[in-house]
Amino acid sequence: MRNVATIALGSNIGNRKNYLDQAINLLQEHPNCELLKISSIYETEPVGYVNQQSFLNMVIEMETDLNPLKLLELTQSIESRCGRKRDVRWGPRTLDLDILLFDEENMKGEELTIPHPRMLERAFVMIPLSEVSPERKILGQELTVTELANSLPDKEGVKRWIQS
Repeated sequence: MRNVATIALGSNIGNRKNYLDQAINLLQEHPNCELLKISSIYETEPVGYVNQQSFLNMVIEMETDLNPLKLLELTQSIESRCGRKRDVRWGPRTLDLDILLFDEENMKGEELTIPHPRMLERAFVMIPLSEVSPERKILGQELTVTELANSLPDKEGVKRWIQS
């Protein structure tokens, strides 16, 4: 059975667009993954640790034969291949891949929680997610993804990125 997974991508070090492209290519090359939808790229101010460069963020939706933990292994290996270092929580990074949704799974573990525990608070996640799954309802929520994104107070800080 094919599972549908939604992944957030972010980068704020070096050639940010290149890191996003690399991640998408590596996911597409994996025999158990098939890309379905790709959002626009957005430029956003950092959250948490704010003394760093702006991020480029986007969301993809894909089909996979992998289970959630195997998909987590794959995303973390892609982060490593792209030079990701985990020195400062919410700090600068070449690449960040977060599994947001996986089918209608509801799981909470030490390694992985689905739906992603902070996604509903983050306009830099919800706005691109509303592009790929506008009418989707997230487990435990009555509003659609688009309605949830529109209700966020910091959505003005999420701007569609135009490559210069």
